[in-house]
Amino acid sequence: MSSSNVSYTLRYFDIVGFAESSRILLTAAGVEWTDEHPEWPQEKPNQPHGRMPVLVEKSTDGSPDFVICESSNIERYLARTYGFLPTDLKQAALQEQLRDLMSDVIALFTPQVQCKNEEDKAEFQTKFDGLLETLIKVQTKLLKDNNNTGRLFGNKLSYADIVTYGFYMTILVSFAGFKADIVDVIKPKLTPEIVKLISVVESDPLVVKHKSRGGSLVAIVSA
Repeated sequence: MSSSNVSYTLRYFDIVGFAESSRILLTAAGVEWTDEHPEWPQEKPNQPHGRMPVLVEKSTDGSPDFVICESSNIERYLARTYGFLPTDLKQAALQEQLRDLMSDVIALFTPQVQCKNEEDKAEFQTKFDGLLETLIKVQTKLLKDNNNTGRLFGNKLSYADIVTYGFYMTILVSFAGFKADIVDVIKPKLTPEIVKLISVVESDPLVVKHKSRGGSLVAIVSA
């Protein structure tokens, strides 16, 4: 379906969070879309899985609205629709597995801030740190293997580039509200290759129109 006969509504809270990569993908695709911030929890029962983000695709030809949810599902649908994921399944899988690794890192953050028991909190912190270290090593190797262009794959903006940028925006902006020192802890771990990716994505002509609630990620990692 071409961008000329559809528009989108992305439902999420008015924060960075788990919709940031989808916002960037919609902006980069050059399609008509709007941010919607439903009253919460009043609108919770009206969402497909009772949570957000939710993407609503509206067509001008009278077709029923197409509604999907879950952040990575929304991202992959948009990435495939607008060419940010390769059509070759094997090449696409290389990018998608990187996104899944990032999801696993994020999943280890919440328990460490919710735990009341200090021993359990320390255990989750150790797991989070270890998996984040693995992710950074994987991302850095991919960037080096791609001639340190600031792109993870190929020579143009990809799904992997966008979700990596969104991942660090979530970690360094959203999570700072729960762990005040997270920027000071994470920033020294970032390699020059990852910092370059952040700069390349943020300055990409397809992305510059995106105005993140978190401001400039380049400014955060460079401060």
